[in-house]
Amino acid sequence: MKLLLLNGVNLNMLGRRDSRFYGTDTLDGLEWKVCQYAAGLGIEVVCKQSNIEGELVNILQQTGCDAVIFNAGAYSHYSYALRDCIECIEPQVIEVHLSNIYEREEFRHVDVLTDVCAARFYGKGVQSYLDAVDYVAQNLNKK
Repeated sequence: MKLLLLNGVNLNMLGRRDSRFYGTDTLDGLEWKVCQYAAGLGIEVVCKQSNIEGELVNILQQTGCDAVIFNAGAYSHYSYALRDCIECIEPQVIEVHLSNIYEREEFRHVDVLTDVCAARFYGKGVQSYLDAVDYVAQNLNKK
């Protein structure tokens, strides 16, 4: 099983962003934790990040992976391009957020990706990602 871990806009700034919401891990640290955890479940992880909406669409369309764990960052709140892409690609996409978007600013309560993702995990920091890996292992590792 091969899993794409895709992080979107501003997630390359982890470690510098408000630690109350995003923790203290850098993106490299987060990716390392996810890769180590997934490896223990027999899952290979490919990590990618982009701040560019169209590049995220291209990565999703060309993934070649069995599933995707995706934190689109702020694009989650308004990117219909990403929503449309997720809706028409074959691998299931599992949405993650480090923070609980429903306990933050009002504009973050809108999430246009929700209904096209197979599952969502949020509000637990890095554990949200690990919960998503568990979801993949339990629901998709039967291939």
